[in-house]
Amino acid sequence: MIFTILLALAFHNVPMQAIILTRASEADSINAVIPEAAVTVLSSFPSELTVDGLVSLSRGNFAIQMGAFNRRANAEAMQKRLTEMLGIPVEVIEDAKMFKVFINGALRESSPCLYIPVYFPETERVATYSTGSEVAQESPVADETAATSRENPEGDQPKEKLPAEPADALTEEPAVSGKELSAAAQTAEPDSLTFTAENTPVRRNFSNLFFLRGNSPWLARYNYFGKSVALVNALIFTIIGSFITMIVLLVVILLNRNRMEKEARLRQYLLEQYQSLIIDYLFGNTGSDDFRKIASDDYRRQVLIDQMIDVSVNLKGESEAKLMKLYRELNLDVDSLARARSIKWHKKIKGFRELAFMGIRDGNDEMYAVLNSKNEILRMEAQISLVRLSDENHFDFLSQMKRPFSLWEQITLHDLIIQHEIPVPDFQKWLSSSNPTVVMFALRMIREFKQKEAEPEIRKVLLHRDQRVSQLAVEVAGDLDLRSTLETMKRMYKFQEYNNCLEIVKSMGKMPEQSMLGFLKLVLDKEDDVQLQIEAVKAIENMGEVGVQALVKVMKSEYKNYNIIVRHVLDRRIY
Repeated sequence: MIFTILLALAFHNVPMQAIILTRASEADSINAVIPEAAVTVLSSFPSELTVDGLVSLSRGNFAIQMGAFNRRANAEAMQKRLTEMLGIPVEVIEDAKMFKVFINGALRESSPCLYIPVYFPETERVATYSTGSEVAQESPVADETAATSRENPEGDQPKEKLPAEPADALTEEPAVSGKELSAAAQTAEPDSLTFTAENTPVRRNFSNLFFLRGNSPWLARYNYFGKSVALVNALIFTIIGSFITMIVLLVVILLNRNRMEKEARLRQYLLEQYQSLIIDYLFGNTGSDDFRKIASDDYRRQVLIDQMIDVSVNLKGESEAKLMKLYRELNLDVDSLARARSIKWHKKIKGFRELAFMGIRDGNDEMYAVLNSKNEILRMEAQISLVRLSDENHFDFLSQMKRPFSLWEQITLHDLIIQHEIPVPDFQKWLSSSNPTVVMFALRMIREFKQKEAEPEIRKVLLHRDQRVSQLAVEVAGDLDLRSTLETMKRMYKFQEYNNCLEIVKSMGKMPEQSMLGFLKLVLDKEDDVQLQIEAVKAIENMGEVGVQALVKVMKSEYKNYNIIVRHVLDRRIY
């Protein structure tokens, strides 16, 4: 790509000639100076016509057209130069949206019009650049190539172009005969014009190809068939910038990947070495002095902490206490505390975990401080750490929980109790918590650990204002066979939503009581929901012989729906 760009810039002058010859009438600035010719002459077809010869022609009874331009400024520039050279009046006449330069313009409507093309072998171009603007001064002939091509439908072109002559050539006699002059003066329409403009190639060197100074091609603006190549320049710069950025990113990625691979290999090697060293220490084959050198390096120090935590998972009793003592002797607990007090949540989590595994309680205040954090992962890690680090009241933090206690957090704490054989507290003291999710956790733990002594508190929770808590309390009461809650369920039935009503009927079926027979018959009779009726029939059947006899009487009823539901429930092939 770079080679292609350099090659294109090296041959920049060749396509620019075609671009300049087809430029639009609007002149753009160019940072190049083309030397001015020593002489300006008037050329004709087929040979040269001098100034005196043109003056002689102007005395005839016909109009002479010298040029036509899209811009008045260019026409006036030619008018001024011809007036200075010829010393006769030269007019600028607007015709068909063109500005035409005439000698004897008043005769163009009544007499034939001669077309005399003007040829300037060299043109002067001066470009001046200033901040925010560009000014260009150019020969009007060079700017109007496209316009003159349109105004010469006959397609006449000069047969030859004479080289520049000394300054006094303007005063010489015509170099051609009258016959030749008459061949040069051809009758044409008033708006016909043909001439040729040449452009001397701009000389550029390698030093100004890539810098925005001198005659750098990046400072030139062209119109090519109405399309500006400034967009092309911008795209080239964008491609170069993207290519450089891609190379830089590739180098950075490769270096970073190489660094990560080296660190992974080093870490694996160190873990193996430290594991052997820790085992030797636990079995008394080595002392703590062998770890001093390791603990002096930050990276190796962190690897040692990770390895000690991995080993501590499988240690109990004296070995665990010995490893914790080594952890403190090497002041590794200071690193863990620093991480626990960090403002970054992922570092806090790592610090909490290290303190929990090594039994260090100095960071408990930091754990309590994040119990109500918006970060659920941070909250859960703090809860787990507090459960592990507490001596007696492992779940005291529940009293400080204000944010929702998710089901995943509840399951995690339950697994923690089972895995680490943590003493189970009396969860009924959290049934009065203002946090509904904490109450639900307490109900689940009461059911899990069969804490039936919490029956009076559960009876109160049945009337909890949160429907979720009330429904769970009804379910727990049924699972634990807490029959004292039946009357409360019976009274609260008509005030509950559908799901709670359904759970109440199911719980009555779990703890069958003949005193509830009339209530269940009423549910069967008054409720329109089939599921409620089915659960009511199941609860009646669970009462034994009394319930079955009651259902037989219902089957003899003339109400057919009763027969269908009772037969469905009593069919042992279904249940």
